[in-house]
Amino acid sequence: MAYISQEDKKRLAPKIKEVLKKHGVKGTISISHHSNLVVRLKEGKIDLYGEKTSEGWCGSHGSDAVNTYWINDQHTGQSRVFLNELKAAMNDGNWDKSDTMTDYFNVGWYSDIIVGNNSANKPYVYTG
Repeated sequence: MAYISQEDKKRLAPKIKEVLKKHGVKGTISISHHSNLVVRLKEGKIDLYGEKTSEGWCGSHGSDAVNTYWINDQHTGQSRVFLNELKAAMNDGNWDKSDTMTDYFNVGWYSDIIVGNNSANKPYVYTG
């Protein structure tokens, strides 16, 4: 069963913050439902919408989930580089022993990258 503790978040936070700073992006780190590590991107020098392919986002331009399994197919340029580095930092020490053929999911924790905050009416701001 997926689980991530506050101690795990504290251990991962410096690497995540390093990636955010390197790419000039501001964001927050949190845990959702004791199983998801969430990084919410607020603003930055990377045009996350402009470098998105025609695949479309999961939501409106206020709050959108990045499909972490399809970053290389759905993103280009600097956003692809940034999102892959962020995903790697978020999953340091994680595992995935899932078998989707038998509907068996076994991961250390899930990783969610969210662009903007629709519930607070604060979309991602491109500052580039």
